[in-house]
Amino acid sequence: MQSDIRVGTIQMTAAMLISGTIGWFVVISGQPVSAVVFWRCLFGAISLLAVCAAMGVLRPGILSWRSFGIAVFGGVAIVLNWLLLFASYAHASISVATTVYNTQPFMLLALGAIFLGEKITTTKLFWLTLAFAGMVAIIEAKPTGETGDGSYGLGIAMSLGAAFFYALAALAAKWLRGTPPHLIALIQVATGVLMLLPLTDFSNLPSGAATWSILSTMGVVHTGVMYVLLYGAIQKLPIHLTGALSFIYPIAAIVVDRFAFGHALQPLQIAGAAIILLAAAGMNLGWMPTRMLRLRAG
Repeated sequence: MQSDIRVGTIQMTAAMLISGTIGWFVVISGQPVSAVVFWRCLFGAISLLAVCAAMGVLRPGILSWRSFGIAVFGGVAIVLNWLLLFASYAHASISVATTVYNTQPFMLLALGAIFLGEKITTTKLFWLTLAFAGMVAIIEAKPTGETGDGSYGLGIAMSLGAAFFYALAALAAKWLRGTPPHLIALIQVATGVLMLLPLTDFSNLPSGAATWSILSTMGVVHTGVMYVLLYGAIQKLPIHLTGALSFIYPIAAIVVDRFAFGHALQPLQIAGAAIILLAAAGMNLGWMPTRMLRLRAG
């Protein structure tokens, strides 16, 4: 058991560190967002196909038509999530976009209440309100160079939209409980290839080995390898530890954005980001505000 937790912790940490660098790869690729997502899906599908074949989950009858349809729905949502998140980097910076994107647990909370009948407790409502306060702080803290054209606000809106579609994909995954997760991931990226195929300009393909290396890395490492690590960790770790380690992702993204592009958060943005991450941590780890106050008072 202890060995599983140690291995799972290493896998989860690696998966979150990989996720934290995706924004850097998107920006330095120099490609349109739709092209980035298409090639990520294509290379990801190739790597996940190999993984699924090795695991023996491509045999007939392993997936019902209903489950396949739900997986495709999740694929549409995850691709829209990538398109919006990657597009938001140009407007609100990787740091801000990734932090706002981490409101996804609250999106899932609302969707779970609507479609799964899950109760929204007073504690969850508290963390939701706190996250909203952090969001307001980030929105108010416009960067120094903002010209009033609404670009920063558009970036925030895109990040929120990305979080919503990620929550939809997570909801689909909940409906597919018991289905091999790597097979779900394969269906999702294959759906992305078909979605973006009509939008891809094959007469103007990326040029240079460096660009192809970046795009293939996003597909093989940030999609194929990351999914294998992530799902392997989820199978080994208790939920609270999975939730705690997931916060490596936004922290890594903020560090990468700072050192790669020199984007430093303003004090109000730092405060807003800290509030959102605190609220998301409280939500994921099941912290009880009243109990925490009693312990502090005692």
